[in-house]
Amino acid sequence: MSDTDEGMNLASGISAFEAKHFARAMQLLTPIAEQDNPEAQYRLAIMHQNGLGTVRNENMARKWMQAAAEQGLGLAQHGLGFMYMEGDCVGQDGDEAVKWFTRAAEQGLVGSQTTLAIMYEEGRVVPRDLEKAKQWYRQAGFEDKV
Repeated sequence: MSDTDEGMNLASGISAFEAKHFARAMQLLTPIAEQDNPEAQYRLAIMHQNGLGTVRNENMARKWMQAAAEQGLGLAQHGLGFMYMEGDCVGQDGDEAVKWFTRAAEQGLVGSQTTLAIMYEEGRVVPRDLEKAKQWYRQAGFEDKV
């Protein structure tokens, strides 16, 4: 597949995903994900995790989310953090959740910064730490929290 074909198929696959034509998105994005494209991998992970256009498959959801996260895609790092925080498709693991949320937060994802703040404020899957909570709230732009 040429780079032009891959780019067109990626755009078409993302459009199908956003239009909720998940079976078509799966068909278009799978070969691109297999070529290590993190955007395609992330969307396949979401579809497998939620049974969209396919049967829910925790192993495939974890595989694709991990692959996209390891390539530095912030949304996938955030998604993998949630998987570890909730124990969805993986065993619940606070350290792994913090690791992946932190990687996304360091890229400026406010959702990850806020999630880390809440985790530390509530002591959710990590020891309660109000100083860390304040730090993450500040980074997310919430100066008056905690």
